[in-house]
Amino acid sequence: MKGTVDFEIRGPVALLSIDNPPVNPLSSGVRQGLYDQVQQALDNPEVKVIVVTGRNRAFIAGADISEFGAAASSAVGLHEVLGRLEGSNKPIIAALNGTAFGGGLEVALTCDYRVANVKAPVGLPEVKLGLLPGAGGTQRLPRLIGAKAALEAILTGAPILAPAALKLGIVDDVTEGDVVDAAMVFADKLIADGCPLRKIRELEDVIAADRGDNSIFDNARALNQKRSRNQFAPEMIVQCVEAAVNAKDFDAGMAVERDCFMQCMNNPQREALIHVFFGERLAAKVADLPKDTPLVDVQSASVIGSGTMGGGIAMNFANAGIPVKVYDNNAENLARGLKVIEGNYARTVKKGRLSQPKMDERMALISCTEDFDALGDADIVIEAVYENLELKKEIFQKLDRTMKPGAILATNTSALDVDAIADATSRPESVVGMHFFSPANVMRLLEVVRGAKSSPSALATAMSLGKRLGKVAVMAGNCPGFIGNRMLYGYTRQAALMILEGALPSQIDKVLYDFGMPMGPFAMNDMVGLDLGWRARKMAGGSNEVTARIPDALCELGRYGQKNGKGYYLYKDGDRTPWPDPEADEVIRRVCADLGLPQREISDEEILKRCIYPLINIGANILDEGMSQRASDIDTVYLNGYGFPAYTGGPMWYADQVGLENILKDLEVFHAEHGEAWKPSELIRRLVKEGKNFASLES
Repeated sequence: MKGTVDFEIRGPVALLSIDNPPVNPLSSGVRQGLYDQVQQALDNPEVKVIVVTGRNRAFIAGADISEFGAAASSAVGLHEVLGRLEGSNKPIIAALNGTAFGGGLEVALTCDYRVANVKAPVGLPEVKLGLLPGAGGTQRLPRLIGAKAALEAILTGAPILAPAALKLGIVDDVTEGDVVDAAMVFADKLIADGCPLRKIRELEDVIAADRGDNSIFDNARALNQKRSRNQFAPEMIVQCVEAAVNAKDFDAGMAVERDCFMQCMNNPQREALIHVFFGERLAAKVADLPKDTPLVDVQSASVIGSGTMGGGIAMNFANAGIPVKVYDNNAENLARGLKVIEGNYARTVKKGRLSQPKMDERMALISCTEDFDALGDADIVIEAVYENLELKKEIFQKLDRTMKPGAILATNTSALDVDAIADATSRPESVVGMHFFSPANVMRLLEVVRGAKSSPSALATAMSLGKRLGKVAVMAGNCPGFIGNRMLYGYTRQAALMILEGALPSQIDKVLYDFGMPMGPFAMNDMVGLDLGWRARKMAGGSNEVTARIPDALCELGRYGQKNGKGYYLYKDGDRTPWPDPEADEVIRRVCADLGLPQREISDEEILKRCIYPLINIGANILDEGMSQRASDIDTVYLNGYGFPAYTGGPMWYADQVGLENILKDLEVFHAEHGEAWKPSELIRRLVKEGKNFASLES
């Protein structure tokens, strides 16, 4: 059994210390230890109060996910442990030395009192795994802090730091010192007061005030539709908290929680979200980069380019406490870029997510320069100019002369050849791709692109730095578009072809929105701006690409997208909602007629397959070529960079659920109907022949 609970007598107090490094999950040994040691304390007549705490970094960081689905253990179950804690006739104090998440907080809620270190976070993050707190969290937390606050905590799964938890009423005391010492002082007060018990299951005052107020649950459901559309667990959570408020007693509410928990356990979203959880952690592990690979000590950074991307990248460094210089050869651009950064921070302060002193501290870490040579003393430089290979090569030639020896030279290119850029220098081993996603200060994904000559140290530094900047870093090979944009091309091209065949943008976008994408491809194009591609094509002398004909025709009529209120859709003043526009639809019909293209009805099913299956097919080619380490890395890219719905697990996980044999059949049909772009991946063919799937490649 994993984990132990140590027992110690300190005068009239029994101290139980959980030891299951590094974060004390509720493994079998921890559960058995708590059950046995609480009973030992109850059997000792000298013990008046019991204190439960954690060693290492956490109190209890939650369930042991590695035990999910494992064979039944001989250890007691969590509910039996909680029953013993809650049934104690001696007061129990949970001394929260560190993280108390999920089952950890649920353990603490069965204790009579909670004392926390000021830096200890608490929370119920089960919703992120497609689950709900299944050990009484949905029943006890509302009794402590009210249904509205409990719903916010459980539906977001966000951590709550101890001072905020004290204000809400989740904990009873907060200390900046040793939490066990504080718990001992708290225990002395309890003993002096006659050792009063306080069982949360018996508290009624708070939830009584919520009874009859259905707006609490109506509002929660409305927020679910906005924040977690199509997800199963959030509605189950609302039903559980409703039961906490309205059921006849605590046990009736627990029965609802058990039923809803089992529904979540049996829902495919749960398995998909657990895949996402492990996939993000696995992405950080690069097979040929050992843990002891030497890293460049990044204490300062430089960014070339003060536009949206450059400014966002600079904010990442400032947020991590790393001084950063932003270079632009135009003083007006620099001033404008700095103003945008300041505005971004100011909005965060206004929303209460950042204090003004913290904003001032971060702004002080960002400096601007028009002197290229001033960049040279940084430990890393990231080039973030527009996508022009010759310009980037020219910049890297200058960086080669300017940057100090050992510095990392990174390009933020989203699709260009990293090796061609590296070859412009005399130190290609120091060059890597670091593809941030826009807006860089918000988006979590970072593609680290491996050049042919990139050194292990440069790659490991980029991956480590990504984590330090709060990103999910994924290693990608150097191919056109890398992982994400190479796949995206197939998705957007099929959408563009289907409006030439008879579908309308609104139909295609609705299908993909209903699937779970944050927006469809045409709403996305409007948001980015149709004129960007149009102007680029005009500068290059025009394009013969058939998929360019409709956006070009729209732009010729001054329809550029959201920026001027009309593109594929119509936009009302101050509203980004895309409204179908007969004028745009007429342009589409006219272009199709001019091209002599026959029109037909296209089913929603075909639209979904023709947009999603290219992601899978191209992803399989990327995997087969070694441009991605594993299928879950591709999923991680698409979930964090492109808005693919997390509850599907990502495109490759989704493919496994549909069945690769079914996908291959459709690919072959589309190949016959639409040509070589649909040629099925050889990897998919092999996996189907062998009766395997993408997940089998990682086992």
